[in-house]
Amino acid sequence: MGEPQTVLAIDIGGSHVKIMSSAGGDERKAVSGPAMNAKAMADAVEKLASGLSYDVIAMGYPGPVIHNRILAEPHNLAPGWTAFDFAQRFGKPVRIVNDALMQGIGSYAGGRMLFLGLGTGLGAAMIVDNVAQPMELAHLPYRKGRTFEDYLGAASLAQRGHDKWEKHVFRAVEQLNAALEPDYVVIGGGNVEALKTLPPGARRGDNANAFKGGFALWLDASLKV
Repeated sequence: MGEPQTVLAIDIGGSHVKIMSSAGGDERKAVSGPAMNAKAMADAVEKLASGLSYDVIAMGYPGPVIHNRILAEPHNLAPGWTAFDFAQRFGKPVRIVNDALMQGIGSYAGGRMLFLGLGTGLGAAMIVDNVAQPMELAHLPYRKGRTFEDYLGAASLAQRGHDKWEKHVFRAVEQLNAALEPDYVVIGGGNVEALKTLPPGARRGDNANAFKGGFALWLDASLKV
């Protein structure tokens, strides 16, 4: 067998794009936001990755992805993603998954896991016996004609205040637990740090797990995505 490939993992979020190499070293990041399209992201990654050597790329995208194909434009970034050829742009093989799924893979400890990512929006994924499944729960109705993301996203935390936002996190986790019957729930994303306590049966995730999940996309043969 040859040497394992070096993976460059890219975690694309509504506020930052972050990269890390499986060969080691620190996370590197740049500001993203509503003006960033796919070309601007690729340009930013190229600058961030200056001096790094890598063979393949794993990318976590904030939106629906099926069979390595982005299905819809992102809610919190500029359009121009669905038709973009990342492999051609970077000149490397690229595997793309939903960003919550990538962080979920890095958080997985066996069995049936529900992952929820509290960030600019709401990410969700489920992994059952090493089979990883992205879940577009964010825009499903939650209450009063509004979606889960309307109540659990960053805008809700700012508008409703911490205590009401946290109450809705607990309520939503309870509903999703009842519907999906996971063995455990991992809550990650940037705003997990804002939770003073965690819902029953849940543990705290870590944003660094997104990189761990990105590496696993290429290096973990037992994983089915």
